[in-house]
Amino acid sequence: KDLKEIKVLVLGVSTDLDSELTDTIMVATYNPKDQTASLLSIPRDTYTGKDHSQGTPNEKINALYTKGIDRILAKVNELTGLDLKYYMVVDNEALIKLVDVIGGVEFDVPINMNYHDDTQGLSIELSKGLQVLDGNHAEQLLRFRKNDDGTGYPAEYGSDDIGRMKTQRNFIMATAKQTLQAKNIFKIKDIIDIIYEYVETNISISNIKSYVPYAINFNVENLKSVVLPGTSVGPTQSGNLYAPYWFILTNKTEAKKLVESLYFENEENEEETSNTDNNGQVIDIPTSETNEIKIEVLNASGSKNKLNKVQKLLKEKGYNVKTNDVEVISKTTIINNTDVDGKYIEQIQELLGVGVLSSSATASNNTDVTIIIGKDF
Repeated sequence: KDLKEIKVLVLGVSTDLDSELTDTIMVATYNPKDQTASLLSIPRDTYTGKDHSQGTPNEKINALYTKGIDRILAKVNELTGLDLKYYMVVDNEALIKLVDVIGGVEFDVPINMNYHDDTQGLSIELSKGLQVLDGNHAEQLLRFRKNDDGTGYPAEYGSDDIGRMKTQRNFIMATAKQTLQAKNIFKIKDIIDIIYEYVETNISISNIKSYVPYAINFNVENLKSVVLPGTSVGPTQSGNLYAPYWFILTNKTEAKKLVESLYFENEENEEETSNTDNNGQVIDIPTSETNEIKIEVLNASGSKNKLNKVQKLLKEKGYNVKTNDVEVISKTTIINNTDVDGKYIEQIQELLGVGVLSSSATASNNTDVTIIIGKDF
């Protein structure tokens, strides 16, 4: 299948808290074409208001979930410059069940962890070192921030939430490595059942299933793991001596650089490589020939930018192009209306990088080739 890179906002929610704050906020991506993936952690203390000196905990990003998934999705898009549409809200029970289904996860716990909170019904008791964690202990690992005595992750590992997010990403990498194995293909039904019961998402199950055969071959070494850059500030004026407020202010300049290097460079590389033949070069045909080929481009992608891009690619190669908008469809189609030479069709397909080939017995509006741009472009 011609599957595109998928980007998802992943929220880990603890259901034993009345407020249902998000313990984990990540942007997860997977590209089956080049077998790459990434995890971008967003600190849960990230400030979303206008004046942090007067801010309250309700203005932290982890509190936005209580105001609706659309609010936190929009804020993450604002912080990252992405256009995320998919989300997954993962109940902590999902993690417990998943880890147990695959027989536990071997993981090197970075420090001794000892924390108890009766209000949350939370008891964390883990020893440092390599061990196989069941679902219950996996949850303890991912929710740990500090010990009962106030100590936590050392500075060299990443203190407080930075260390916590690092552990979360490392554990997800370990879980992925031990889940995405051929032997677990027979456990897919159990994993899908967990998704149905414990995961709220706007991604269809059929869409998820379509990625499974490719994900089985994924090498976790190709998984990039980063955190959105920011600075810790506090205690603020709005807090008090006994309950000071601390926030993370996103470094917009550094965040933009990180996001561009993590996502958009890959997209540019895809565009560059998709427009080439087997030798890495776009098929070259003199413009004196291509100018004789009349092409009608029907924009069924829903995006004016995609139409402009296709028009530019074709005109640069000398094609005679006219355009029109039509109802949105999924697949890009190239229709050879007048049985033009296959070399032109091949060049067009290489330029676009996608396109199902078709033919028509009669010409359409006196054009030689019709291109219908779908959402897959």
